[in-house]
Amino acid sequence: MEPAQRRTDIPVLILHNIDPVWDPNEKSTAYEAVEKLKTGLHEEGHPVVDVPVVDDSLEETLQAYHPDDYIVFNWCEGLPGLPRSEDRVARILEACSFAYTGSCPDVIAFSWDKAATKDLLKKNDIPTPAGMVVNGRNIGAWSRFPAIVKPAYEHCSFGITEDAVVTNASELKERVAFVRSTFRQPALVEDFIDGREFHVTLWGNGKIHALPPAEMDFSAFKDVRDRLCTFDSKFCPGSSHYENITVRIPAELDDRELALLNRTATAAYQAMGCRDYARIDLRLLNGVYYVLDVNPNADFSPDTSSILAAELVGLSYGAMASCLVNLAALRHPVYSTRA
Repeated sequence: MEPAQRRTDIPVLILHNIDPVWDPNEKSTAYEAVEKLKTGLHEEGHPVVDVPVVDDSLEETLQAYHPDDYIVFNWCEGLPGLPRSEDRVARILEACSFAYTGSCPDVIAFSWDKAATKDLLKKNDIPTPAGMVVNGRNIGAWSRFPAIVKPAYEHCSFGITEDAVVTNASELKERVAFVRSTFRQPALVEDFIDGREFHVTLWGNGKIHALPPAEMDFSAFKDVRDRLCTFDSKFCPGSSHYENITVRIPAELDDRELALLNRTATAAYQAMGCRDYARIDLRLLNGVYYVLDVNPNADFSPDTSSILAAELVGLSYGAMASCLVNLAALRHPVYSTRA
């Protein structure tokens, strides 16, 4: 769906999380972000209904709405109280016959398995850091440093701190033990690619559009352990990583570098089967872009690099959301026939 071709009269349900365990500030921040999205879609012309997800009874919540009447903007990262239930939200939407933005349940579920994602990328000749799943018994098989140790089945940088970067076998053993005891899952050990990091937002189906890339600037840090996007860098204002990692949009790249970056990101998007939009995280070292992560249900908050990149190409927050609504509408039994 090209921006100039989109319809702006399609009614939208914004499905989003409001977890009862959040503190008042977290809830307030979430509602403020939703209000900005509602306002943006309203300004484009879309009728909008706000549907907060406050418990695990999503089917009951959706009974108030007929799937023929709406497109769901799926901004839901899971069901409260049910860890790693992001794909379950999409399965419920499909079971209830709603057309919704974003990737299908199988792609969302697959993206949580970091080792399987790496295997898929390698199968498609897409560069990704060398790595292996460590369960405690096979830890001696890894001997390359520096390395990074991650929980094998997490998103949003959970478990990623400066201690995740290890420089010898002793630190590796300690960090793997930490991941296994804290997260109750295996650890994924990878080569730590100490190079420039880029986040590329792609959108579209068939014809894929690449927004201007964002670069995470780690130049404030001299220690290799600090040159990465930690959990704190995303969610903890006042922390060293939150305050000192600079996001540069657009990233400073020449035409050849940019073309290769976009080709690599697009190849990962297509290999994973992403739909409507996704964010691909990559690092550049010795002329090679290594895919670190594929985010098929990336955060759509107004202050993310994805939205800032869209604004650079003339797409406001509401217009970018409208483009995604129109892509989902092509899968809708009513709106697809009215296009």
